[in-house]
Amino acid sequence: MDKPSNTKELRIFLVDDDVLCLQSYTHLLNTLGYNNIACYTMGADCLTHLNEQPDFIFLDYFMEDMTGLEVLQTIKSVSPNIPVVFISAQENVEIMVQAINMGAFDYIVKSHISANCFKTTIDNRDSNNTKANSSAKKTIFGRVSSALGI
Repeated sequence: MDKPSNTKELRIFLVDDDVLCLQSYTHLLNTLGYNNIACYTMGADCLTHLNEQPDFIFLDYFMEDMTGLEVLQTIKSVSPNIPVVFISAQENVEIMVQAINMGAFDYIVKSHISANCFKTTIDNRDSNNTKANSSAKKTIFGRVSSALGI
């Protein structure tokens, strides 16, 4: 897979209480050329480090200290422009829609995760930054159906 041209300085936070998932996501992102990655096993740890101004946050839904929705709500109140992407085993459409309505950039179901998912999500952020408010922006249904693989 080709390395994106924007890999040089993107700061990425991975937040998941499953260390094996964090290792897997880090490996997938490394294969794409992203190396500025911080991993957190608790939502509170991620929130403590928001002052590091990440360019992307990939966030699990279920964690021991707080839910992903609680973390998302705090992130959006402090730094509303940081794209937050849920990566969760939850295939519950209500949770997906709630996350998107609360400001999540996207929602990826863990069983569908791949390097290509990360690449597409990051590329979509870049596309949305250059074409803000364009018709290229996905609808909630588009995001949810994409997350479900339909």
